[in-house]
Amino acid sequence: MYFWRHSLPLRHPRPALLAAAAGLLLTGMSGCAPASSNTADASLAALPHATPAELTSYYGQTPKWRECGVPGFECATLKAPLDYDRPSGGDIDLAISRKKATGPGKRLGSLLVNPGGPGGSAIGYLQSYAGIGYPEQVRARYDMVAVDPRGVARSAPVTCLDGKQMDAYTQTDVTPDDTREQKALGAAFEKFATGCETSDATSKRVLPHVSTIEAARDMDLVRAAIGDEKLNYVGASYGTFLGATYAGLYPDRVGRLVLDGAMDPSLDARELNRQQTAGFETAFQSFAKDCVGRSDCPLGTGTPDQAGERLKALFTALDKTPLAAGDPDGRKLGEALATTGVIAAMYDEGAWPQLREALTAAIKEKDGAGLLALSDSYYERDPDGTYTNLMFANAAVNCLDQPPSFTTPQEVEAALPSFEKASPVFGAGLAWSALNCAHWPVKPTGEAHRITADGAAPIVVVGTTRDPATPYPWAESLADQLSSGHLLTYEGDGHTAYGRGSDCIDSAIDTYLLDGTPPKDGKRCS
Repeated sequence: MYFWRHSLPLRHPRPALLAAAAGLLLTGMSGCAPASSNTADASLAALPHATPAELTSYYGQTPKWRECGVPGFECATLKAPLDYDRPSGGDIDLAISRKKATGPGKRLGSLLVNPGGPGGSAIGYLQSYAGIGYPEQVRARYDMVAVDPRGVARSAPVTCLDGKQMDAYTQTDVTPDDTREQKALGAAFEKFATGCETSDATSKRVLPHVSTIEAARDMDLVRAAIGDEKLNYVGASYGTFLGATYAGLYPDRVGRLVLDGAMDPSLDARELNRQQTAGFETAFQSFAKDCVGRSDCPLGTGTPDQAGERLKALFTALDKTPLAAGDPDGRKLGEALATTGVIAAMYDEGAWPQLREALTAAIKEKDGAGLLALSDSYYERDPDGTYTNLMFANAAVNCLDQPPSFTTPQEVEAALPSFEKASPVFGAGLAWSALNCAHWPVKPTGEAHRITADGAAPIVVVGTTRDPATPYPWAESLADQLSSGHLLTYEGDGHTAYGRGSDCIDSAIDTYLLDGTPPKDGKRCS
């Protein structure tokens, strides 16, 4: 079941997801505008450079760094107002972490990183990948810093369901065949939404205040606390929306921003969902073209479209008769979990061999363990049956950032033909999954809008031509919207481009981060 209402959580591929992955995973893209403004351009609502008097105490904080159990990294906590419109209404704690610049060379300040989601732990990403895996010359010159956004991981996390409830939720049929199954799907979405408000006091308190605009304002508090005049930042996937939102609010505080795997904030939720559905079809076609040319392809020979028909037949069969998967908790591989497993592997072409093996086991050996493992990695389900809060925060942010894609089953049914045209394999499931914000207990505070960030320093926007989760046209659109945007294109597969094997991409981004020279707008790499 897909929790990002624009289908899947947008995430940077992470090492734990797949053996060959290089970063974290999605999905949630959503546009947002200030709750106090209906402007279609966040840059028009740019905040003044002077710190408002009521926020002085927040901007005057100094982190008290301490060891946090991971060698080389320090951690601290900062206070942020729960509600920026009512700073006197209480605080939340923001967790931050850093790894100091290693040298040699003059320190360039701090480099914040965010892996996307919404819901991905930036601290987890920093400590498991960015702080040790980013290019040595970048880590030599920058303090590597991360803040878990509000509602995520260590920063006042949203909680919705326990492990057993999540197991049931992820197995809910998202391609209902009749009214009864439609009602069951709606009930599952409603139970999830209610749980986010009632599971614990922290979740209920923070739920109305986890929007992207509030997270962007938190980043400015962090920037001030770590002593940087301008924000240097690398955001992947949903992290590009977070970074672009920051630029729209604080264009004069933009340092060196890299937005990799960009989303388009000008699209409404339904259109984002539909276009992302097409993105997953593009990625699957690329996988299928590679697969059918191999003697061991579990989807047979022929064309990619024929491979898609065989995969869809597998999903249909699993809808009727789930497969045993050797799961100690008794879960079987049904259509929902199998679809998630396949989609998870679309984020990185390095996972294609693993997907072929999993499909071979499911089709030829009636063993669902491989696809279940892929699905569990996507949902961040641990072997003990517990889940991180990734998917809880994902829904909470997305459902607050924009009005829902659909509010009734009838609206989904009317839109099904366009989704199935976008993807014959995944269209129906992604359309029905986009109903997940229909019962959300908090009204949305944002809407789709353009971001121009007039007056900002050069911003590098990176797009991958066959990116499944953030289709390439989104990067083109964002680069065009930003008054100082520079589009950098990776002609290839997978989600995001930096650190994924292209020397051309990595060199262009490293040069920008180290000396401030952006790549020529429109530069293409393979």
